Amino acid sequence: MRINRTPRVPGFGLTRREMLAATAGIAASAAITVLPGAAQAEDVQGLTVPAGKRGIQLFDVRDIITRTPNAATGVQGGFRFVFEQLAAMGYNQVEFAGYTQSTSILGRQITAAEIRQLLDDNGLLANGSHIGFSDATLENDLDIAETIGMPHLGTANIPTNGRTKADWEAAAVNFNRWGAQAAARGIKLYQHNHHAEYNFLLDSLDEAGNPTRSTGMRGLQYFINLVDPALVWFEMDIYWAYVAQHRYQTYTDPNGVTQTDIFDPPATVIPRAHRFPLFHVKDGVRSGSADGYDMVPVGNGDIPLHEFLNSIPEKGYHYPNVEQDNAPGPGNQSLDLSKVSLDNYSTWRG
Repeated sequence: MRINRTPRVPGFGLTRREMLAATAGIAASAAITVLPGAAQAEDVQGLTVPAGKRGIQLFDVRDIITRTPNAATGVQGGFRFVFEQLAAMGYNQVEFAGYTQSTSILGRQITAAEIRQLLDDNGLLANGSHIGFSDATLENDLDIAETIGMPHLGTANIPTNGRTKADWEAAAVNFNRWGAQAAARGIKLYQHNHHAEYNFLLDSLDEAGNPTRSTGMRGLQYFINLVDPALVWFEMDIYWAYVAQHRYQTYTDPNGVTQTDIFDPPATVIPRAHRFPLFHVKDGVRSGSADGYDMVPVGNGDIPLHEFLNSIPEKGYHYPNVEQDNAPGPGNQSLDLSKVSLDNYSTWRG
């Protein structure tokens, strides 16, 4: 087995150390110049997440958004209740994971315009939403995004389940088309990763002519090179990127030799930070699970979230949304855990 002890990002040619050195000046400059007003003042004081960019993925509190209120027992639910609670905690941005609540609240389903009004009432901004991209539904999804006032629209679905160049090339054609539709409406279309996107690309043939070997390029890294940077954007889920680091460490090279290459999430973002306008800030404690981590509130785990965010250039440009997939539970547990995450990451400094 050959081990690459100072791994370079395949297809990009720089080590992480070289990238950090090359972008240090950019990061320092961006930290001072890109933020307007009060948010800039706080950032200059060293806050990792500026006060105006404290967001949450609403998937965390999906149980409370969708549950049926019960006045007799004091149970509350729906968008109005959740937005009031999040705003009171100190969140000021949300990312959607659906637009429905219990029909018992209004006697019908809530509309996009009514959701926008509730956001405005609570001083919240929508920075994105996860949907499933398709030619049949995208224009309607863009209508909703415009009504709610979100600048980004994304999907959490992997672009392809295949691992060959042809699989990713076909996906890029679709994403460029959808990205053009979104751009025509002034909206940035983005892809959100889980772990499989960072598995090694099968871009080399074995002796039998089967695509079972790799040059060391990872699927999403190849995809980033294929799509139009003016049309397709990205949201790195930091937790899942570190799960990929745990899961995908070796590949068989064109000569049939096992190679080791440890995935470095910041090194994927640093040279192209502008193409990652959003992040999922999600934490996990090390475990014996297949993923290597179990999810916990932000700041309570072992994922180097604070270090990651501090290493990324263009500070203040990004939308770092808190997320904890397993937050729902008894009572208002998901809201309680959302406050823990906010309280932790709002204190981080450079």
